[in-house]
Order: sequence, then C-alpha cells, then structure tokens
Amino acid sequence: MKIYTKTGDAGQTQVYVDKAIRVSKHDPLIECYGAIDELNAHVGLLHAQLQESWSQQNSEHGVSLAWLTRIQNNLFSAGFAMSASSRLPESAVAELEEQIDAMQQTLAPQTQFILPGGSVQASQAHVCRTVCRRAERQLVSASEQTDIAAPVLQYVNRLSDWLFVFARYLNLLAAVPDTPVSSK
Repeated sequence: MKIYTKTGDAGQTQVYVDKAIRVSKHDPLIECYGAIDELNAHVGLLHAQLQESWSQQNSEHGVSLAWLTRIQNNLFSAGFAMSASSRLPESAVAELEEQIDAMQQTLAPQTQFILPGGSVQASQAHVCRTVCRRAERQLVSASEQTDIAAPVLQYVNRLSDWLFVFARYLNLLAAVPDTPVSSK
C-alpha cells in the first residue's frame, strides 16, 4: 500500500459519506477525523507508558491495558461511523459506563473539584480527556452540516468521563492523592 497519493497536495482530500466527495482539509469533518486521530495517539501513548511501568503478571493491569486497546479500536471505528459505514459497536457506550462504575467503586467519593495531574500516567489520561472534549466539540460542529451517527457523539462524550475516572484510578494505583482545587 502506497503511503502517498499526491491527491491532497492542493489542500483537498477525499472522504466517504454516502458517496466519495472531495473537501477542504479544514472542513469540520476533517477536523473531527484529526481530533479523533490525535486522541487515539494520546491513548496509545498512555498505553505505552502503562505497559512500561506495569508488570505483565498483574491481571488487574492487563485488564486496564486491554480497555485502552479496545478504546483505540473504537476510536478508529468512530472514524468510519462518521463516514458511510458505521463500525462502532452499539455496546461501546454501555461498556464505558460499566467500567466507570467499576472504577468508581474503588475510589473515594469525589467531594470537590480536582486539578488534572498526579502521576505521569494519570496526567496523560487527563491530556487524553481534554483532547477528547475538543474532539467532541468538533463532532458537534460537524454534525450541524454532516450526518454523524448518534453513537459516535455518545461514545466520545462518555469516553471523556471514562478518562477522568481512569486518571483518578491511576492515581489510586500509584498511591498519589487527587489534588483539590485551592479555594485561595
């Protein structure tokens, strides 16, 4: 498979909605693709950081790494769901909700706003969350002119929640307390 096609050299690219169309590379739909791709890369970085620091013998950590791989696959599928063929599993949103609920059972109740940060991995999860929120905003913008499958919007919205809770969970595993927002 050839990596370069030269068809985008003039600032246009081809997307497949109900048919193949050419659009500007700054089209809101292309901005969405880019934001989701960036999010996927950040999730991949988080996965690599965790894989480096966690022992493979710990099954709890293996489950977390599997979640991140599944999220990366779902983000890739979300790109298709923005085009003509939806490949995002219908169960994806419910799975995130189940994982959020399971992680929250291990966390102390959150009683105040917290700052993004803590361990390096939790900080990276917060970076993922903020990129996810931007991708969500761009999806909403693009949905005003292009049909975007509802599960994609729901998934990206729920994923930002998942990433927030996962950051707190990672801090718990690293024995790093959440940092509350100062009232000063």
